[in-house]
Amino acid sequence: MTSGASTPAAPARPRRSRLRTFLPLGLAAWLVLEIWLLLLVADAAGGIAVLLLLLAGFLGGAAVVKRAGRRAFRNLSESLQRGAPPQSGDANGLTMLAGLLLMLPGLLSDAVGLLLLVPPVQKAVSAYTERTIDRKLRATVPGSFGDAFEQARMHRPDGKVVQGEVIREDRPGPRDGGEDRPPLTG
Repeated sequence: MTSGASTPAAPARPRRSRLRTFLPLGLAAWLVLEIWLLLLVADAAGGIAVLLLLLAGFLGGAAVVKRAGRRAFRNLSESLQRGAPPQSGDANGLTMLAGLLLMLPGLLSDAVGLLLLVPPVQKAVSAYTERTIDRKLRATVPGSFGDAFEQARMHRPDGKVVQGEVIREDRPGPRDGGEDRPPLTG
């Protein structure tokens, strides 16, 4: 028996962002390019030379990450001893990223990692990142960080949101060792 009311159509799928569309394609292209470059170098210089290049990149990257981590820890401990907030203009994060890129096997990632170690490039990338983050933060809805997650959860496309409030009572209950337990029946 039908009531004559039509069933609601399934909600339309939200459109995928450009990042979710092109990031896997970019990663795949990067991997193919890295392998192709390694094969070209191996063909020209030999397999041992490629192995030595990869080993040198890994060891150099590990040294860069270690040095940047020590510098960041030293800056943090000095600023905590002074009682001042940590300085943000050190570029330790970019130095660590450069070290991680050097540690990844591949010649293209090594080139980008070495490029990030050059101070003018670090300043330019840092300024661009700061401007981008500042622009994104100004475009967001005012509120706390938790509010952003709350809003994202409440605006899901399927519409299944149960609003409620958690109430914690401080008196002992059935699970806290109180006397309100049901009798054991066996």
